[in-house]
Amino acid sequence: MKAVALTLLVTYVGSTSAFVAPVVSTSATQSSSSTSLAMIETKDDKMSKALPFAQRPKLLDGSMPGDVGFDPFGFGGADKISLINMREAELKHGRLAMLAAVGWPLAELWDRNIAGFLGLEPALTSTGSSPSLLNGGLDKIEPDYWVIVAAIAGLAELANKDTKVAKGKAYIPGDCGFDPLGLMPKDKEGMMTMQTKEIKHGRIAMMAILGYVVQEALYRSPVTDETPFFFKSIL
Repeated sequence: MKAVALTLLVTYVGSTSAFVAPVVSTSATQSSSSTSLAMIETKDDKMSKALPFAQRPKLLDGSMPGDVGFDPFGFGGADKISLINMREAELKHGRLAMLAAVGWPLAELWDRNIAGFLGLEPALTSTGSSPSLLNGGLDKIEPDYWVIVAAIAGLAELANKDTKVAKGKAYIPGDCGFDPLGLMPKDKEGMMTMQTKEIKHGRIAMMAILGYVVQEALYRSPVTDETPFFFKSIL
């Protein structure tokens, strides 16, 4: 009888254990979760922020201001030196584009009045557009202007070269040692923020200039007349 009771007890315990959740150690669970998160983060680090479905180029690791892993044509080059050189070029083009994005429409709005006040011939084209390769009218620009522009560009390049030599490893791409208003913060985080703003504004300005050129080439009228709500409503 005792043997029968013992057999029934063993059978009952064995059958009920099938319905009890297995005990897993907390450390094992945490380790598994950490591993999963690390794998996800590693995968995300390899993906482009601009194109989340594509992998970012290896050189674009997010350490430079404005870097969102976007270089589908590989313009950045194959090494860090090439990437820095391209960043220098991007900054310089962006700065010129920011000046041109303001100067282009201002010339179309004010050139005739200023030229008339000074007793000079307007430099605009026959349609009132700013002179450019596609609009024509560059022959109206005095040679002295191009000499001044070349001289200023040369001075900027020399200043950039001197700054690069003086700062050595602390040199930041695009630094010409020119900040008369002291806009650049002194702390690292503030500097990164300011540089990001500059590169983003430069990129937008380059797109804006491209828009000016294409619009005036297609419609043969000043951009200030085609989109007056951007310019004439304020100026």
